[in-house]
Amino acid sequence: MSVTTSRRTALITGLAALTLVLGTSLADPAYAGEQPSNGQGADTEQSGGGDKTGIYAAARITYSGSVAPNGGTGNVTSADVDWTPPPCWYAPYLGAKDFKKKMSAEIEEAASAPGMTGTPAAAIGQTKAHYEDEYGWTDTPGYKDYNVAKDGEGMFWAGVENPNESDYLKRNSCTDLPFWVDNGEAPPPQYEEAITPEILAALAYQHMELPGTEVTLAPAQTTKVNLPTWAWLDKADFHEVRATAAIDAPGFALTATTTAKPVSLKLEPGTPDAVTYPASGECTINDDGSIGEPYAKGNADRTPPCGIKYLRSSGDDTFDLQATITWEIAWTGSGGAGGDLPDGTFENGQAVTVQEIQAVNRR
Repeated sequence: MSVTTSRRTALITGLAALTLVLGTSLADPAYAGEQPSNGQGADTEQSGGGDKTGIYAAARITYSGSVAPNGGTGNVTSADVDWTPPPCWYAPYLGAKDFKKKMSAEIEEAASAPGMTGTPAAAIGQTKAHYEDEYGWTDTPGYKDYNVAKDGEGMFWAGVENPNESDYLKRNSCTDLPFWVDNGEAPPPQYEEAITPEILAALAYQHMELPGTEVTLAPAQTTKVNLPTWAWLDKADFHEVRATAAIDAPGFALTATTTAKPVSLKLEPGTPDAVTYPASGECTINDDGSIGEPYAKGNADRTPPCGIKYLRSSGDDTFDLQATITWEIAWTGSGGAGGDLPDGTFENGQAVTVQEIQAVNRR
């Protein structure tokens, strides 16, 4: 094992020991986590700024636009099964004086805990030296007196868990010790998970709430066997959706907006005894932004451009028609950054009653 790796491991072990003793992460969301949205499309309040003591509040991610309430996960399902939002990231945490106050107290508490001897004690000692005596590993220097001399000129960054990530190991995978970044500078390149506009865009995607648009059917709710059922979505009910994620701290600010544009509707009748129009069940968007064509009187015998024909009755039950809308998703962010994200889907279920056509026999 190299000296660099050995020191890095020791420092991470020291942080783990601190966490074990104190029962919390240094990047506790109470300090550096996400700020929930109010779910009303307005900007949420955000802590930040500083006072004459140079003590800064931790940066928080805020969400606005069409997002789930209370910081929850939205209703978008990624069409790419291999794509997932970031489970954790590094973000601005505390100014130097505030960080010294918090970190030094936790180091002392951990060092004095019962049974803290041997390797954990040595690791805590190296962690203390890292922040007090400039003792660092080769690719990352330490900090003299917690960088207090540079207070107000930058911030310590720390790992932040994604509270919406269910996998504990992934959520806790940003394990590097807090590190210093000067105002206006990018984090060191070895911190690949440092917050970026693209990460913010992915988080906006995760929190995005798409409208629960219900497909219009004719006949509505109740149709007849072998009678084409027309399906459509009006342009007014089928529009672009935007969600924005932003982070702001002294000397640091990023924002990203994720935009979802509806592109198609897929119909699944809820029974194999049915025919879809078109045969694939995939109805594409029209030039005017609508999908399908509204039913008009006299078109009962026409084949609808988007619709279903049921071949048997639903009896005393109903068929569960699934209407899945596919959304094309892209993002733009600070500094002119931007790109594409995987298509998203949102599925609506509608109960459809299918009856036999009643005929009158005359003699």
